[in-house]
Amino acid sequence: MRSIGGFILSAGFALAFCSPQVCTAQMDAGQQSPGELLHRVQELEAQVRDLRSQLTTMNQTGGNSSSVTTATQSHLGNSSPAASSSSPSQSLAGLLGPTSLSGFIDLYYNYNSNQPASRTNGFRSFDGLSNQFALNLVELVIDRPPEPTNSRTGYHVVLGFGQAMNAVNVTDPGGLGFDQYLKEAYFSYLAPAGRGLQIDVGKFVTPHGAEVIETKDDFNYTRGLLFSYAIPYFHFGLRAKYAFHDKYSTSVFMVNGWNSVVENNTGKTYGVSFGWTPNKKLSFTQNYMAGPELSPDKDSAGNNSSWRQLWDTVVSYSPNSRLTFVLNTDYGRGDRIAGLSHPVFWTGAAGYVKYALNEKYAFVTRYEYYDDHNGFTSGLPQHFNGITGTFQRMVGGHILSRLEYRRDMSNMPVFVKGSGTPVTAQNTMTAGLVFRFDSREAW
Repeated sequence: MRSIGGFILSAGFALAFCSPQVCTAQMDAGQQSPGELLHRVQELEAQVRDLRSQLTTMNQTGGNSSSVTTATQSHLGNSSPAASSSSPSQSLAGLLGPTSLSGFIDLYYNYNSNQPASRTNGFRSFDGLSNQFALNLVELVIDRPPEPTNSRTGYHVVLGFGQAMNAVNVTDPGGLGFDQYLKEAYFSYLAPAGRGLQIDVGKFVTPHGAEVIETKDDFNYTRGLLFSYAIPYFHFGLRAKYAFHDKYSTSVFMVNGWNSVVENNTGKTYGVSFGWTPNKKLSFTQNYMAGPELSPDKDSAGNNSSWRQLWDTVVSYSPNSRLTFVLNTDYGRGDRIAGLSHPVFWTGAAGYVKYALNEKYAFVTRYEYYDDHNGFTSGLPQHFNGITGTFQRMVGGHILSRLEYRRDMSNMPVFVKGSGTPVTAQNTMTAGLVFRFDSREAW
């Protein structure tokens, strides 16, 4: 009975210093019969022995104190949110299951030294507003990739709001009101063929070019001339991707055309992409696309007779973890328009050099040349030169900041200074901030 006496003595001290809730519980216990009280004491002693046993086992196996605290709280009936729930990131990931939720908010301030009265930058699609704060893009991604073990079906939906979405969808024959806020939307099936043949059906971004729509995935803040004029932004149709090996992969697709969910003719556009990665330092991608793109009223050769062709090449080389070189070339031709006896063509090249000081800081330079020989893509026969310098800093792991100087030059006076004076160049400074989030990341 020594243990019972010790328990009663301890209970007396606890009663003297207890909180109202605990005192009430202990007073209720004092009203119980001696047999009931003895039974309760035996239960508590058994729980204490169990906790001591668990503590001894964990000390022997190198367990941590947080597990002991969790076990103790469980035995004592502690149901506070801090003790019983996991972290917010784990709860969100567990709630979504195989589906991930991610996105970003992209804002910028741009200054144009020409001080155009319209407060717009010439020949800039994604950062067209000058001398003001502006919203480039707010993006939300809902993604569930297909898997060979759990589910061979998947989906990918990307919603976007801002200036970038207007630039991407403005030339769709369906108009901005048709799918203005839809950047991508397709479902996937991973066919059990070899290493896995993935088939996507819907709207997806183009495989062409060294740059993409999202600022955070590019080297520079502003998108270059080749991305804005030499290649399409997106396609709507069917795509199949297959990796023969870790070093070789290919994609084929059949789509409505360039930047068109709603078709503007009765023809289809076909394409193929080949990727080669001989080692971790070097990668090579060759894309080719061909098909009728003009509407019947603009095709001087007849309906679906003018086939637009595009050759796009991207080469990347990283001699070490800090330094990266990228070269992108484009050549397009084939459209026949009124007033020209031969097909139009355009060509361009861009080179990038990125040097990362560490995980937070990086410098990037870009030089590009673009020749719109017939004025088919830019509206006037001309050739451009562009130089861009970008300083990047990561803030807190989720905020990407960039400060950028860019100079655009043309052989024609296509830029505007002040209230309307035509000039051949423009200089801009841009400060951009991108806040990123992902349900798969711990915060």
